[in-house]
Amino acid sequence: MDVAGKVAIVTGAGSGIGAAVAGGLVVAGARVVLADLDAAAVHGVAESLGASAVSVAGDVSDAAVIQTLIDRSEAEFGPVDLYFANAGIFGARGLDGSDAEWAAALDVNVMAHVRAAQLLVPGWLERGAGYFVSTASAAGLLTQIGSAPYAMTKHAAVGFAEWLSVTYGDKGIRVSCVCPMGVDTALLRAGTESSVAAAAAEPAIRAVVTAGKVLSADEVADEILAGVAAERFLILPHPEVLDMYRFKGSDYDRWLSGMRRFQASLES
Repeated sequence: MDVAGKVAIVTGAGSGIGAAVAGGLVVAGARVVLADLDAAAVHGVAESLGASAVSVAGDVSDAAVIQTLIDRSEAEFGPVDLYFANAGIFGARGLDGSDAEWAAALDVNVMAHVRAAQLLVPGWLERGAGYFVSTASAAGLLTQIGSAPYAMTKHAAVGFAEWLSVTYGDKGIRVSCVCPMGVDTALLRAGTESSVAAAAAEPAIRAVVTAGKVLSADEVADEILAGVAAERFLILPHPEVLDMYRFKGSDYDRWLSGMRRFQASLES
């Protein structure tokens, strides 16, 4: 996949990984529609990228907003070639989360991907080409200490990306699934710089920052775009995640025991 001349949509592009991916795409010669709930932030990022980028503010778990993104892409640049389902939320901590918190995590982290695919895949099948990039998490291959909704929905995001690849991979549609560990984002900084925020987010934030190196959004974007260029399904900005995943599969009970010990160390 050469992204030069292609048209892409990137969600969650007002900051962090999404903004960095959008910037990398423009540098590589793509034209991009950026989406985010934060209208001012996403507009600012799009303006900084010049004529090859435009922005749309809205909730990308809403099918009507996704359709607006597609319509804007077609009006400004042409049919959508790549969709980066990057927007995500952390959700509640555990079983005490409300139904609304669980529903929000499922909507943004999973159903936003499903709804985008429902709108894009028919056209991609007609044209014989398309690329869906799902930003999941290492939590989708392993788990997330401290947040049941995040762990569950990121597993589901990986599962949906797998299904898309199996179902449409021989019909011209490429799929990648991005599974990083810690990334320097606003959420992570809030949890490490403020004692109040850290207390509210623990042990989830501590699990992220102690599990491995925290990468910059630019570093992760570089890995994503390299993975797309290679048309690689599993994109791992933290390559050690593959070893962890293999260990998990080789002895599930031992892995669970180790995760419980890790959790206990964080809580102490």
